[in-house]
Amino acid sequence: MESINEILNKAKKNMSDVAEKLRKDLATLRTGRANAQMLENVRVDYYGTPTPLKQMSVINTTDARTIEIQPWDISAIKDIEKALMQSDLGASPVNDGKVIRITFPPMTEDRRKTLSKTVAKMSEDYKVSVRNERRDAIEKFKKAQKSGETTEDDCKRYENDIQKATDAAVSLIEKTVAEKEKEIMTV
Repeated sequence: MESINEILNKAKKNMSDVAEKLRKDLATLRTGRANAQMLENVRVDYYGTPTPLKQMSVINTTDARTIEIQPWDISAIKDIEKALMQSDLGASPVNDGKVIRITFPPMTEDRRKTLSKTVAKMSEDYKVSVRNERRDAIEKFKKAQKSGETTEDDCKRYENDIQKATDAAVSLIEKTVAEKEKEIMTV
């Protein structure tokens, strides 16, 4: 069985991992400004293996609305173009034989509002994950108390520690979401 400190440390780590995953997921959302992270989840069927696009090419942002992809293996350019078309980026890739360019159209106000709602929903989902971590840790603390591994006072102290970690993770999530919403609405 895990010790109380292991339970606490594992829960804290999982909470910070949840906040980091949200940050990465938000980076893949198109906000009107092109960035290479939008292609983070694009996988290309390269010789029968789903390969991350960033491992097969140089990805540059040439201006606020254009991403340029230059594959290291030119023979894979058609496969890359196919993967980009299937990836629901909101723009079509243009292949000139050596480089693929994706030019994103400016975002409409309706699209910004929809995207803002999507971000808010993602935020809630990630906050629920953090709260579930807290709940699981508290349950383990109480089991440890019942089995005599820890005292009631120590259990309360650990619950306070996990609550502080939960509050910090939720605060980080809210800060990250506020920054993303600001980026969405001001571009």
